[in-house]
Amino acid sequence: MRYAVLGLTLAMIAVLMIACEPQAARHGTGKSAQEPLLLLDGGGKTSGPAGPVANNDRCLVCHLNYAQEAVAVVHANAGIGCAKCHGESDAHIADESWASGGNGTAPAVMFTRDKITAFCFGCHPKEKLTPALHGAFLAAANKDATCTDCHGKHRLAKRNCKWK
Repeated sequence: MRYAVLGLTLAMIAVLMIACEPQAARHGTGKSAQEPLLLLDGGGKTSGPAGPVANNDRCLVCHLNYAQEAVAVVHANAGIGCAKCHGESDAHIADESWASGGNGTAPAVMFTRDKITAFCFGCHPKEKLTPALHGAFLAAANKDATCTDCHGKHRLAKRNCKWK
């Protein structure tokens, strides 16, 4: 019995050693055990944020669709969170009445279509926009266009609740 337990223990140790062996050594990739394989599989450096990323967890709990949305990601990577544009929205975040079919509390700041561009210009002045890319947008004939027409999918196609 003693030898059976010893044999089983040695077999488990061997299995664990193989399972815990760096993947690079098992597959002959030549990459060291310290390098995360998934980041290197593209063959080049990854382009992550240069500084601290904004923490939008309070918003993404319900609005997970914005975790990969272009406008939200670019701003978060620049350290600019949802609250910078939409306010802290504490009442909105705390209100769960919409889950039971009630009317929810609106975020502190929301923008109607005609207010979006003016707000964006607060941080992105039109004088600094590239004329080759934004010429038609800046033209007087195109007053109905907004920044979010081209940048991201930040506007909801359909609102699922009515505000109180």
